[in-house]
Amino acid sequence: MEMKHYMQLLATNQPWNLILFMAIPVILAETIAVTELYILFTRNLTGGVKKLNTAAGIIAGIYFLGVFFYLLSTAVIPLTATGGWRGIGDLIAVGFYLAGVVPLGGLALLGIGVLKRNSATEEKLKLHAIFVAIFLVVAHVAMIFGMLNPTMLGWVPPQTMPMMSQ
Repeated sequence: MEMKHYMQLLATNQPWNLILFMAIPVILAETIAVTELYILFTRNLTGGVKKLNTAAGIIAGIYFLGVFFYLLSTAVIPLTATGGWRGIGDLIAVGFYLAGVVPLGGLALLGIGVLKRNSATEEKLKLHAIFVAIFLVVAHVAMIFGMLNPTMLGWVPPQTMPMMSQ
């Protein structure tokens, strides 16, 4: 079975790539999502859960910005230059994974006070929840397309040439 670059990245250099590109971002994102629900339900904007939520958002945004630039330079640009993509599903998986930098970056900018600095608390909460929702959507699209066999969306693997006898 052929796999997409998304899954190949996670399967290579075990367990480090899995930890760096999946575990750390997912643990941070899940921490943000769970604490976000608590904050929205209780409206406790001063407690430890809010501080954890803000810290996780800042760390996730900064961390994923590093992941974004690393993968852009080591995978996306070389694969694009050489025509190495394994079909449209491969592009969707990697593209949506990297698109996570937008909502996570937004969470970081909200957390450090660059974004919506002078807005009402409700406005900040609303935008924060929107960024969390966007991240969950793009991450799940990336995972679904990343796990799909690339041949199911029309990609044809290059044929290996038979050995010539001499």
